Amino acid sequence: MEYVTAVPHPRSEAAAHSGSGRRSLAVALLFGALGAAVALLSSRQRWAEGTATVAGGAFPLTAKGSDVTGVPAALAIVGLAALVAVFAVRRAGRFLVSGLLALSGAGIVVAALAGASDGSALDERAAEASGDTSATVAALSHTGWPYVAAAGGALILVAGLLALRYGRLWPAMSGRYERGTGAQRPRRAPKPVDPDRPEDIWKALDRGEDPTGA
Repeated sequence: MEYVTAVPHPRSEAAAHSGSGRRSLAVALLFGALGAAVALLSSRQRWAEGTATVAGGAFPLTAKGSDVTGVPAALAIVGLAALVAVFAVRRAGRFLVSGLLALSGAGIVVAALAGASDGSALDERAAEASGDTSATVAALSHTGWPYVAAAGGALILVAGLLALRYGRLWPAMSGRYERGTGAQRPRRAPKPVDPDRPEDIWKALDRGEDPTGA
């Protein structure tokens, strides 16, 4: 008679954790890198356009994302660095870096959405073009690039949330180059002393050995 138990097998549970870790790692790397690239690219595109009245005529003005706000580009670099740093730290350090990654994505979303309706950058250019400090831009319009930047920030945010949830299952950088605390490297045996070579005799004396072999 066979018995059925509801307790999961340790090996199958470990395999499930390993599979979840690999999948979440791949998704986080893809979303984080893609989100940072999208946010940086969007910051270099035209976000707003309008006209300024100069000498009785309309002078066209444009503003890139970096002119409107430099927050998305800066946080994209921070998020990319945090994504790499996740694998260099463990335990509490990984949790903190994962939180920084998530906050970078959230900051990009907020800054990009705020810049989607901001016309202050074009107002400054209108004042410079007209020579009137009180001049403002006319026929103000915005492109869809701020929302593309916000989408990039959302991808970084998802990567940060995945790191917070599954980061403990991800691998860390190898400790091959870390200095060991207990293990010592075996010392090589000294070469036999050749009595016909004076330099070998002097080296043996420096080591505190008897070159005569007595």
